[in-house]
Amino acid sequence: MAKAIAAVAASYEQAGRRGAAADYDVGLMLRFQEGDELAFQELVQRNHGRVVGLIYRFISDASEAEDLAQEVFLRIYRARKTYKPTAKFSTWMFRITANVSLNALRSRANRKDEVSIDQVTDFGDGSRAMPDPEAEMPDHDLRQAELQTKVREAIAELPEKQQVAVVLNKYEGMSYAEIAGTIGCSTMAVKSLLARARDNLKDSLLLYIRTGRGRQRVC
Repeated sequence: MAKAIAAVAASYEQAGRRGAAADYDVGLMLRFQEGDELAFQELVQRNHGRVVGLIYRFISDASEAEDLAQEVFLRIYRARKTYKPTAKFSTWMFRITANVSLNALRSRANRKDEVSIDQVTDFGDGSRAMPDPEAEMPDHDLRQAELQTKVREAIAELPEKQQVAVVLNKYEGMSYAEIAGTIGCSTMAVKSLLARARDNLKDSLLLYIRTGRGRQRVC
């Protein structure tokens, strides 16, 4: 992975430097690199919402997403001296964001006493609620909410690279080239990841629709 990321960085080096002036966030990061603390504050203000939103797509916990966003910007702050404008700033930022999110998911999976009630009671707006059998939610809305939850859970069960590719493509609208730069692979590899992810999601959701049960993680 490290070699792949290095290769992508090298390929972006020259074009990235030429395009730095056109990428406002790159300009802010370079100003911050030179000691302009206000530039970093503006960078956080401009990107905080996108980072929180992307983290939430991975972990489905609004409060934890806010905490992890702080970790993302802390990493950016610490990387100021070694930062190079080898790609769009958002590509570099999303790479950090994805790594922080996946680390959080690994930690969550390793906690044996983890209670998953938050995941199964998430209704897509960041709120949490215990299922109420007497709640007056129309059947159609209830089915849609449940399906949305199952889609998020199915995405969370994908292998890590497939998961990142799907989230960046579906929720961030990133191109194959942008995703490739974020996760450190070729555009053809991204197409393959998304194709396999679609097959896995289709199988998982079809199994849910037929039986109400998901399947185990596949590679």
